[in-house]
Amino acid sequence: MARPTLRNRLSAADNRVQALRSAFASKVKAIRSQPEPRRIGDAALARQMKAGLFQLGGEMIEAGPRGIWNLPEPSEAAKLEAQGFVWLDDLAAAGDDASRALAQDWVWEWIERFGAAKGPGWYPDITGRRLIRWIVHAPFLLKGQEATASHLFFKSLGRQTGYLNHAWDDAADGLPRFEALTGLIYAAISLEGAESALKSARRGLAKACGVIGPDGTIPSRSPEELLEIFTLLVWVADAQRAAGHAPEGTHLDAITRCAPALRALRMGDGALARFHGGGRGAEGALDQALLDSRERAGQRPATAMGYSRISAGRTVVILDGGPMPSDPFRAHAGTLAFEMSSGRRQMIVNQGPGDRFGEDWRKAARETAAHTTLEVANRAMADFGDVQRFGSAEATPMINGPTTVAVEQTRDPSGHWVLGTHDGYSNRSGLIHSRRLFLSPAGDELRGEDTLSAQSSRERARFAKERQAAPIPFAIRFHLHPEVEATLDLGGEAVSLTLKSGEVWVFRQSGGEIGLSNSTYLDSRRVNPRLSQQIVVTGAAMDYSTRVNWVLRRIDGGSTAIRDVVPDLSDD
Repeated sequence: MARPTLRNRLSAADNRVQALRSAFASKVKAIRSQPEPRRIGDAALARQMKAGLFQLGGEMIEAGPRGIWNLPEPSEAAKLEAQGFVWLDDLAAAGDDASRALAQDWVWEWIERFGAAKGPGWYPDITGRRLIRWIVHAPFLLKGQEATASHLFFKSLGRQTGYLNHAWDDAADGLPRFEALTGLIYAAISLEGAESALKSARRGLAKACGVIGPDGTIPSRSPEELLEIFTLLVWVADAQRAAGHAPEGTHLDAITRCAPALRALRMGDGALARFHGGGRGAEGALDQALLDSRERAGQRPATAMGYSRISAGRTVVILDGGPMPSDPFRAHAGTLAFEMSSGRRQMIVNQGPGDRFGEDWRKAARETAAHTTLEVANRAMADFGDVQRFGSAEATPMINGPTTVAVEQTRDPSGHWVLGTHDGYSNRSGLIHSRRLFLSPAGDELRGEDTLSAQSSRERARFAKERQAAPIPFAIRFHLHPEVEATLDLGGEAVSLTLKSGEVWVFRQSGGEIGLSNSTYLDSRRVNPRLSQQIVVTGAAMDYSTRVNWVLRRIDGGSTAIRDVVPDLSDD
């Protein structure tokens, strides 16, 4: 998933200087080693583009015959996504003459309009993304072109490579740095005249891998961003091998660290759990990257990147029990939230990433209320600071979030247990949130216990002061996937949940009041948010300890082999 990223080390003036310096880059003459395209595009999106419709930056934009560089009033996100040329994968996937002609027109129009270091696409990460596509799709683009057009194409490749060779170190740590370096290495091993960039780019990539922790942790703690980094590492390792260069040991070690974490973060349908701005991942991307990585599947770790995984039978539960991400601009206020799937059906979810749906959705998706966790006094467990600008992007840091997060996990003959606590509400209300989950050995019952407690004398004094005005309200939310049908039963004492597979689960609770309300499911693969529902258990903290118990129980007779052939919905 291509998206705008923060460029927190790169001022507009410095970037402009680096872009202008690219005019003096070494000349590129030809492609001497041709990497294979690694991402399979979507021919349906190619058909849309041929009809003048573009899915960019979370928008469906109708440009008609004006083309991709003349979009009517595009957002900044749409302009940046267009400049990354990921859409070239889709036109190449279609592969017909009309798609080729369109791709050629738009590439050479870009060279004419933006090639001289102009426009919004001259940032290291976007340039790296663009170079990868131009290089792997060069045969598709150059077929039938005359010598003059080919000369302009290689001249532009040389200029972009020269820019990246000086500017990659200014890309922000994490995904932007990996995108920039992957593009530069692709250029250095593929283009005649760019070989001199390879040594420093390989060293830079080895150094960049230092942001990946021993268990695969990255600063954002976003599972999808970890997948994107892992995919780039696999791509560039294979590209180097094909060109006769052995990848650095540090590079290969990073791949080895990422693979088990990604396996642990998969839900029952093989897609990723959605936390901290990350979505499910592109269809098939995780399977393909794991296959290409040459990392054999071993035993899944019980914890990875701060997330705890429990699974039994057909049921998978992943809980966010890690510290707040060290990247405050991507962090969500959803500590102790969990997602749950049964078979290949998503069941309990978080609302998901809002980046592609505009600023209002981006903010709302980061609030505690957008997650399957507990909220106190209708306020998030963290605050959000002032908007800050980084080059062409804007972002809001999360501040004053939980400072102490602890999780214990165990398994015994009775089932799987997870206990987590965080102090995100301590400074305001003196309350500590604890969540205990239990999954039965057959996976047909998930029990939970959410507790708010004032433990120390200081917390009790703070709670008593807050409590003087009125009881402190709380809400425990369980966001449901849009394909889950929810119905209040037994006079409002229970909620029945029917999955597309035919499974039926029942939710009950004690200690609060139960209700159903509207929710929204944010899926980056779609143009519009999807309407869904949420179970909400409400109550008030009246004493130093308040407890709510709840249970999700499957009532289909305990079947572990349901034939699930109902297709997923594809319409918005």
